[in-house]
Amino acid sequence: MNCYPALSPLNCRISTAAMANVWGDLDLLLDSPSSLTVTSTARGTIKEKAGFKAAEDVVALRKAIEGIGTTENTLVDVLTGRSNAQRQLICKAYQEAANRTLVDDLKGDTHGDFEDLLVALVTPPALFDCHEVIRAIKGPGTTEATLTEIFASRSNKQIKALSDAYLAETGRSMTHDLKSEVSGDYATTLLILAEGKRDESTNVDTAKAKADAKALYEAGEKKWGTDESKFIDILCHRSVPQLRQTLVEYKALSNKTLQESIEREMSGNLEDLLVAIVKCVKSVPAYLAERLFKSTKGVGTTESILTRIMVGRSEMDMLDIRAEFKKLFGCSLYSTIKSETAGSYGQALLKLCGEED
Repeated sequence: MNCYPALSPLNCRISTAAMANVWGDLDLLLDSPSSLTVTSTARGTIKEKAGFKAAEDVVALRKAIEGIGTTENTLVDVLTGRSNAQRQLICKAYQEAANRTLVDDLKGDTHGDFEDLLVALVTPPALFDCHEVIRAIKGPGTTEATLTEIFASRSNKQIKALSDAYLAETGRSMTHDLKSEVSGDYATTLLILAEGKRDESTNVDTAKAKADAKALYEAGEKKWGTDESKFIDILCHRSVPQLRQTLVEYKALSNKTLQESIEREMSGNLEDLLVAIVKCVKSVPAYLAERLFKSTKGVGTTESILTRIMVGRSEMDMLDIRAEFKKLFGCSLYSTIKSETAGSYGQALLKLCGEED
């Protein structure tokens, strides 16, 4: 981990009112789009390059890597200026031309966070998620925060692709490995999410939402002790539109948000995961903007989180993440990255971010 200067309060701040508002305001919730159900590239910052020629990019990359000293600017310009699909064509053409893989050459000629970022860029999205999950469960101690972020913020389609990539990469099912690394109600919740079987219906049953809200209230706020299984069942299985209606009904019934109730009634990894699910049901971009901010505040910057979100969302909803970041923290994501990172790594992140807001 590199240590960069802590965020200046003059540049960025945690706006308590804005934070409370984004997670507590349910007025526009029912009509807003969701990244959990719509995986479009319309809100990304990285687009396919017009007139793309893989062979030309391979020549430029080889020159940058094989010359005296690696020309990092070329690596950044080429790899952040192409879509992931185009990068896969570059990888194929590179191996045919050089008889080596681009990943191996990037690992041999770059280092640290910059190397991790470039390798992430040339990795197919599902395989990148797969590598992140493997790293979270196979290192010393399981990194639950990474697992929580990935499984709470991915759509069924993304989770199924991740699961397929995991099986191809390891020869084992992802759920098999997760079972041996996590436990308790947290494990129960995570394993349901890892099946990628959330209801995808767009129909909303208001009566069912009222019944679910009542069941959640009686399992938590109204009960001595909490029935976690009821929260897990409803939050992991209901569709996003149905859950959004349930959040509205819950607040009308209890005069609290469901997030507030979870934070009062639960603790530890289970609380973190259920709160993440609720936040992602409301707004995946806002949840990830908050993750990005927390990765840059305090002593040092958590580059692995920056890399995962900036690469993973660059073709999906980075424009929305930028907008939520500015709304929540009173500064732009671009200026935050600029002040918290350095060198070629920072340059590449800024290209993925796009521009100043």
